[in-house]
Amino acid sequence: MVKVTYHVVAHDEGYAYRLGDVYSEPYPTHEQALAAARQAAGAQQLSDGDAEISWQDAEGEWHHEHADGADRPMTDVVDDVEDDR
Repeated sequence: MVKVTYHVVAHDEGYAYRLGDVYSEPYPTHEQALAAARQAAGAQQLSDGDAEISWQDAEGEWHHEHADGADRPMTDVVDDVEDDR
């Protein structure tokens, strides 16, 4: 099973959560960013309907896949903010 980890970080004169190299919108407080990260992590675990996914790879070839809406990743939230708040 895939595991998705959201990291809460200082970002853009405030705080944000990050997944890989992608940041959320900035939040003015650490607490708001942490709550938003927990909400995003929870939403990742909700089952959804099945879907057909088409995507193009770097060589220009198209791929078609069936995504099972019940196959949800495990999620975690890591607070990477120093205790200097």
